[in-house]
Amino acid sequence: MKIIAYTYSDPLLEPAPAAFIWGWEVDRVYQDLGERQQLWQLLKDCQTEPADYLLIRRLEELGDSVEEVSDRLTQLESLGIQLVATEAEVPLQVNLLQLLQQIQYSQRSRRIRQGHARSRLRASPPPGKVPYGYRRGKDRYILDRSAAPVVKDFFEQFLLYGSLRGAVRYLEKKYAKKISATTGQRWLTNPVYRGDTAYQNGHVISDTHVPIISREEAAQIDRILRRNRRLPPRTASAPRSLAGLVVCGECNSPMTVSRVTTPRQQQEYLYLRPSLCPKQPKCRVIAYEKVLEQTIQKICQDLPRAVAGINIPSTDKMKLLLTDEIANKQDILAQLPALTTNGILDAETAELRAYKLRTEIAQIQAKLATLPPVNLQAIAQAVSIPQFWLDLSESERRFYFREFLRQIEIVRCLEEWQIRLIFIFNAFMPNS
Repeated sequence: MKIIAYTYSDPLLEPAPAAFIWGWEVDRVYQDLGERQQLWQLLKDCQTEPADYLLIRRLEELGDSVEEVSDRLTQLESLGIQLVATEAEVPLQVNLLQLLQQIQYSQRSRRIRQGHARSRLRASPPPGKVPYGYRRGKDRYILDRSAAPVVKDFFEQFLLYGSLRGAVRYLEKKYAKKISATTGQRWLTNPVYRGDTAYQNGHVISDTHVPIISREEAAQIDRILRRNRRLPPRTASAPRSLAGLVVCGECNSPMTVSRVTTPRQQQEYLYLRPSLCPKQPKCRVIAYEKVLEQTIQKICQDLPRAVAGINIPSTDKMKLLLTDEIANKQDILAQLPALTTNGILDAETAELRAYKLRTEIAQIQAKLATLPPVNLQAIAQAVSIPQFWLDLSESERRFYFREFLRQIEIVRCLEEWQIRLIFIFNAFMPNS
């Protein structure tokens, strides 16, 4: 008994399948990419050496239209070959009309996906609603001059204070532009605002249109978002700089900021209170200003020592390697037009290669963006001055605290207490 197999793959849509997908012992596999020369070879070979079974994945792989598929089925039947479609949604034994309807539906779906794939090769925008701040141009996104400044201002506000809800409120107050926090989150992570185009298949092509934010700003936004994910809900935009950072070392409860006012007076008092303390009596509250004062003193003492005590890998070498890799791929990309002109590559192969190179460049740029942008030792020295922290507003101080601190632990001893800082880049510093 002789068993053969045939696969057809459109390189625009899918890679060629592996030869061992059948689960049968196959004598020979005929495989086509883009065109069907191997299918003709299969039919020619079967005229001299007939096969008993032909394995295919789907019936529509036999042709580009219902007529072509019907013609191939007739030829195979005349050769006495039994066809087995391993992924057919409609069994071959059902009536012919239902079978042809399924083939027609599959081929129409394939043509639609091919159209989208060709648009991706040209780096054209995907179908659907255009992101706010842009308009759809002939073959790319173009800036909407009335809306782009609004989006730019939103990003700048987020970069300044690190608060998503604060940036959302800022838009509503200044521009009467109401968006939800979820929409704001999508803006912050949308590749379109960074000059890139993302597609439904997960691929991203970089530098396809004019960006609203720079690569450096995008990297900073991603870093702030990763940092904010570690914090309790809503504390990322809390007005107080210690919100979401302080934990009681006695009961392990997070400590929230409580505000107490005096009747008919504008003065207010702030306290840190354990919100989930299980002890009886509960752990005592602590004056917010005292904790803030000790935190500033402690971070100025401990931060340079903490940074000096960790092994920070040099990012310069990694950046250089990634930059060289991007440059190499861009050189290959620049050579493709000449290879096409000289007939070494056909236009379709060159487009596919260019598409793959551009998606690979986008992936490397994403890795490059995750590397620390500055020297940590230099920053530690610069911010280890008490006056630096005292000159900041609460929202600005909140931003910088979260750049370095994972947690502030209140260590109680009878009526006394002290703080222990847990930095983001290492464990905790022992008390001095």
